[in-house]
Amino acid sequence: MEIYSGKTIYEGTVIGKIHYYSKHRNQIKQECINSCGDEIGRFKVAKEKAKEQFGILRDKAATEVGKNGAMIFEAYAMLLDDSKYTDSVIDVINKEHANAEYAVAVAGNNLADMFAQMDDEYFRARAVDIKDISDRVIDILQNENTDVDVLQEPVIFVADDITPCETVQLDKSKLLSFVTRRGSTNSHTAILARTMNLPSLVGVEIDEKWNGKLAIVDGVGGRLIVEPDEETLAKYKAIAESERESIESMKELKGKPNVTLDGKEISLYANVGNVSDVTAALENEADGIGLFRSEFLYLEKLDYPTEEELFESYKSVAQKMDGRRVVIRTLDIGADKQADYFNLEKEENPALGYRAIRICLERTDLFKTQLRAIYRASAYGKIAIMFPMIVSLDEVLKIKSICEDVKAELKKDGLAYSEVELGIMIETPAAVMISDILAEEVDFFSIGTNDLTQFTLAVDRQNPKLDKYYDPHHEALFRMIKLVIDNGHASGCRVAVCGELGADTTITEKLIQLGVDELSVSSPFILPVRKAIRESMSK
Repeated sequence: MEIYSGKTIYEGTVIGKIHYYSKHRNQIKQECINSCGDEIGRFKVAKEKAKEQFGILRDKAATEVGKNGAMIFEAYAMLLDDSKYTDSVIDVINKEHANAEYAVAVAGNNLADMFAQMDDEYFRARAVDIKDISDRVIDILQNENTDVDVLQEPVIFVADDITPCETVQLDKSKLLSFVTRRGSTNSHTAILARTMNLPSLVGVEIDEKWNGKLAIVDGVGGRLIVEPDEETLAKYKAIAESERESIESMKELKGKPNVTLDGKEISLYANVGNVSDVTAALENEADGIGLFRSEFLYLEKLDYPTEEELFESYKSVAQKMDGRRVVIRTLDIGADKQADYFNLEKEENPALGYRAIRICLERTDLFKTQLRAIYRASAYGKIAIMFPMIVSLDEVLKIKSICEDVKAELKKDGLAYSEVELGIMIETPAAVMISDILAEEVDFFSIGTNDLTQFTLAVDRQNPKLDKYYDPHHEALFRMIKLVIDNGHASGCRVAVCGELGADTTITEKLIQLGVDELSVSSPFILPVRKAIRESMSK
């Protein structure tokens, strides 16, 4: 028996045989060409064919794993059409008089490296997407077969890495789990694995000699156990059966209200990062969107999104939620979320640096573009706006003044909008301590427990050496939460918890008893949190 560690993509227990997948690709050589125009033409034809193939994969994904998985291939088509990507390939062809295959490989690698070096894990995961679309174009240019292995039985699929394109082509009825050496918990493949509810791991030191061997994927403990002994196998069979029964019981919660044993109703919202996440929120019966992380609309681009692009995204979310409340957090870029085109200076301590609302209040053109898009989208649904990283009353007053300017501009331009609620994130000790003053100026608070924990305990949550000091159950945090709730309620301000603490079912009852009105969690946690609410007392 051998045990290997990895990072969990989706929790759960799986037992089955390993299928080792090895990808073979022809070596790409640089060739000196006679006509740059001809090679550019070859590239453009291959790019269009790749877009057609992504369309086929999108339809296949929509049928097999739902709209959430299908949106990935729409994002791929958008990346192919991104001018930065296309121009980079054409530039290599023209400057080096190189063949299209070589130019796509070089340009793709350069862009992927740029993404890979960024601080934010979500953005680093986009490096895999760039390589995936580039590999697809190269395969077309070289007339390579893009099919993956045909699975004969249900297996644990083990590979150095696997792309969304390869994932969708696999027979889902024969997939038990993914285990890869590379990859990220925020990659599109990881998103697909979660959409398909497949317990999976990344960062495992894999070995092709495992092919055909019996193994256990422990998605809770983040372990792969190869050739387990009888005692271990029996133990995990019991765990897997218990998980199956728990999943079945969760399904029974659909359609049930989020009400405590003594009758208090708690609103239960979803946290989402992009439009595609909304499907999962609806499938899990979220009351609305409590946190739309709009920075991901920027992180997925190679340049600033336009007002129209932002508007279409916000409008789409509002329409999909069909009258349910959608809370859009304005741009929270900086710290661990970096985009090169913002040209932000490197900081010694970026979590405490130039980020979020501080950028927006200095770069008002950027801020107004986003606010115009949000207000315009408000004509299509119930939208609220939330502002991050607030530390002073002055910031809130400036924000409200800019919002009034934006509404006046829209009215002058003849563009429709509705009145929206304004709220702020409470994620700094300063905001906690003046929450009584802030509550008089806004409609709601949302406590971001992740940042509030690190700022309160002086623990950098990106530093693994400090994990033992990062205590989200610290009494100081609960006292802060209580203070914010009391101050908010005194001014008629609703209070939500939207950080990871909101999904921690071990303290759901405690948060309710502190007086929280709303919880906002990632979609997979909605039903477990609903269960915890229904088993809690509010007093």
